[in-house]
Amino acid sequence: MTIYNNSTYDHKSPETIGILLVNLGTPDAPTTSALRQYLGEFLADPRITEMPRWLWWLVLHGIILRIRPSRSAKKYQKVWTELGSPLLEISKTQLQLLQPVVQEHFKTPITVALGMRYGNPSIAAGLEQLRASNAKYILILPLYPQYSATSTGSAFDAVSEVLKSWRWLPDIRFISHYHDHPTYIQALTTHLNKYWDKHGKPDKLLFSFHGIPKRFFLNGDPYYCECQKTARLVAEQINIPSQVVFQSRFGREEWLKPYIDQTLIDLGKAGLTRVDVICPGFSADCLETLEEINHENRQNFLQAGGKEFHYIPALNASTEHIKLLLELITQHTQGWNSQFDAKQRFDFFSKNTS
Repeated sequence: MTIYNNSTYDHKSPETIGILLVNLGTPDAPTTSALRQYLGEFLADPRITEMPRWLWWLVLHGIILRIRPSRSAKKYQKVWTELGSPLLEISKTQLQLLQPVVQEHFKTPITVALGMRYGNPSIAAGLEQLRASNAKYILILPLYPQYSATSTGSAFDAVSEVLKSWRWLPDIRFISHYHDHPTYIQALTTHLNKYWDKHGKPDKLLFSFHGIPKRFFLNGDPYYCECQKTARLVAEQINIPSQVVFQSRFGREEWLKPYIDQTLIDLGKAGLTRVDVICPGFSADCLETLEEINHENRQNFLQAGGKEFHYIPALNASTEHIKLLLELITQHTQGWNSQFDAKQRFDFFSKNTS
């Protein structure tokens, strides 16, 4: 028997708007056991590995989760701070900065919550926080500028799974991408120029995006095209030679190319003095930017003959990023304020005519 949970609901509670920020997630600790749990959840997602479930289960539990957790734990230990996971701490700061700005902008009560697709705080916990605030209008904002079934699509799956148990379903809106949003492009451009004002300019800029298997693209995923458009729109503003590359591939099959590691080796051998790398698909710095790019791929370039390597941080909790998130929220909640106003007028009319 299905139980539709809402047993403590108070019909007199005022309605609110809820915003759920969604990011990929992080293990609870940089340990083998924590990584085994995190990777088990992540790699079990059918959006991530499109293989027959029985076959993948055997590979995952028979091989990968016996080997990879300890290796990943060592990498996480390199970027872990006194505050914990960089991704989680940056995400919390984004939330803290965004909540008062959004509240000031809207006339109606509004709550901003955080949910990670894998790990904690979970999407279920974030949605429950919004339900506790009696949010009858909820905007889901995955912090993935470029859509992919492996990221944004997976976030939608997780939200849908939670809502299946709710008795009163709210109005839901879902932002699927913002790869070419003018404010996003301007935020990246401003961010780059601020960095170069302090550190000088490179011979070449690499736009590095997280990779996906090539067959996902051939089967209809728009991710590759959206990455290219983001880079093109920014490149038009900066007047510096640039190139799109892809990182973080896994397994033996072909992924989106060119691969960043081989590209940096080739650039170093070609005698390029300085290369800068920015990762526009990451809204907060994490293992893939701090360890894979700023450590592993730095070494690839320098050992191949390059002289100077700069990783340009993600937008993180910058003023430009908070402004972008506010604009996205404002744009995608249009009409909800007017619905609140109409309901307030109806309640006032009912009280005074009864």
